[in-house]
Amino acid sequence: MTVRFHRDAIGALVLDIEGTTTPIAFVHDVLFPFARRLLREHLQERRRSPEAREVTRRLRGEWADDVAHGQAPPPWSDEPDAELSSVAAYVEWLMDRDRKSPGLKQLQGYIWERGYRSGALIAEVFPDVGPAVERWRGSGIVVAIYSSGSVLAQQLLFGHTTTGDMTALVDRFFDTEVGAKSSPASYQRIAAALQCTTDRLLFVSDARTELDAARQAGCRVLLCVRPGNPAQSPPPELDMIHGFDEIGIG
Repeated sequence: MTVRFHRDAIGALVLDIEGTTTPIAFVHDVLFPFARRLLREHLQERRRSPEAREVTRRLRGEWADDVAHGQAPPPWSDEPDAELSSVAAYVEWLMDRDRKSPGLKQLQGYIWERGYRSGALIAEVFPDVGPAVERWRGSGIVVAIYSSGSVLAQQLLFGHTTTGDMTALVDRFFDTEVGAKSSPASYQRIAAALQCTTDRLLFVSDARTELDAARQAGCRVLLCVRPGNPAQSPPPELDMIHGFDEIGIG
């Protein structure tokens, strides 16, 4: 079943990644284990780099915030000989909880970069994504990505797919630097950055909490149910698609 929109009603189309453009299994069964496996090696090799210092500073702040809010992360030591182990233990603690930590996402992006550059990682994107995005952009619609993964991680994923480099198909990439995906204000900021009113922004995701936030911001939304996604019954107010071919704009 196709969900149809008048062309003048859509100025920008914003897509989630996991479970929307890309199989959940690729993220959870390939990307996450890869980052965990190379975590300590990467930290050791890059420990004196500017990127490592920035990630450590950010993670140290998040750790302190967790402690202040009554969480129980692993202990942290600022002593030079112990700091690397503190970072690794805290990152593993965050990964165990699938936390949308900006510091974690930034670090994962750096680790995945090694994998993509070496050819150890090749991203999976559903086959309908490329042709659909080309159609939308051919109609003058701005296409953006919004994911909890860092912008670097997003660009690497779309730059190293099984069908080649797809980054030219995406006008903008957004991560949680614009705000949490569960916050309506994040979608208002994205709309402003794309020079589009929220009522002309269509957000597509597999996550109900994200869609609810986008709706509260005044955006149009579609629930994407892909193979491998958790089973869910959409409420009456949400239109559902199983692929981008079911989005009709014209």
